[in-house]
Amino acid sequence: MSLGATPQLAIDQFCFRQFDDPLYSGTRIAMSKAEFAAIANEHLEAHPGCLAEGYAPFCKHIFMENCLSGATIPYAELTDELQPYVRSAYEARNERELAVLSRWLPASAVQPKVAKYLDVILYSREQIRKENAAMSEADESDAPWGIISVKAQDHDGEIPMTPITMMRNALGVEHGGSGVELDADKYAASVAFWQMHAYSADYLVTSLTIAVAGVGLSFEKVTSD
Repeated sequence: MSLGATPQLAIDQFCFRQFDDPLYSGTRIAMSKAEFAAIANEHLEAHPGCLAEGYAPFCKHIFMENCLSGATIPYAELTDELQPYVRSAYEARNERELAVLSRWLPASAVQPKVAKYLDVILYSREQIRKENAAMSEADESDAPWGIISVKAQDHDGEIPMTPITMMRNALGVEHGGSGVELDADKYAASVAFWQMHAYSADYLVTSLTIAVAGVGLSFEKVTSD
């Protein structure tokens, strides 16, 4: 990248939790945002044809070798041995989203496996600004693509998003989704994968409030202990 040029990729604020939140249950990034953005931009510059199509025109993927020390695969196959450990709860990624039913395995029940690859998920600047406007959030970056999530995994291809994430996306940007309509075939493929897998985490739900039948209910953090 030439000196002074606008980078193609920038870390989006939705991804900040992977750097800043010590309780984040997915892939943690143990380096600064600037360092990871530089690595991703260098990879894109060295492999200009590496952008893979995502679930919508505004979404792309970069599949690259794992550069994160200690990053393990955050999901596991649901064997008969692990089935009794499955936990579930209603979870919202932030206070502006609707809570949805999620399930996971306690990290202590799963043998950690270091990931071979990273799935760097990108949204276009136009889509990010659209979603931020719906949530009354600012967007100060001019980079064409924002890194919205980084997932450690064991192969260089897309892992299906969970069925409930597809449903949340279909609800629209005002509820924390992307506004993409549900695709029946992709939904079936997601169900086929996640019926046999689950995320592993020390916890999934942080403090949130859910309105049920007009009554506000407050829930504290749920742990797997």
